[in-house]
Amino acid sequence: MIRAALAVTMLLASPLAGQEQTQIASGAILRGLDKLNGKVVDIELPAGRSVQFDRLTITLTECRYPAGNPAGNAYAGLQITETGREGVVFSGWMVASAPALSAMEHARYDVWVLRCTTS
Repeated sequence: MIRAALAVTMLLASPLAGQEQTQIASGAILRGLDKLNGKVVDIELPAGRSVQFDRLTITLTECRYPAGNPAGNAYAGLQITETGREGVVFSGWMVASAPALSAMEHARYDVWVLRCTTS
């Protein structure tokens, strides 16, 4: 039992063979959708900053992309809160190529990652 737990821990702690190296970007381009009125907005957000999208406050903690391919599959660390609602609406990583993989569950709004920005 202990050996199995140790093996799993070592596997998760070490980089996987063939795993792509990533680079940290200076920011990200997100898309926001207000499902109530159909309003779609592209949001350029520097890392470490927050922006207001209607009732949502979106904070980008980090955006990463495949090394040497800034147009490649981006993933962004986001924290999203809503005015008048306690706690966070979303906290985690969103992947540009698979927005449903880690989607924000909200009745009115959708937010997803389009790409990272490098300058």
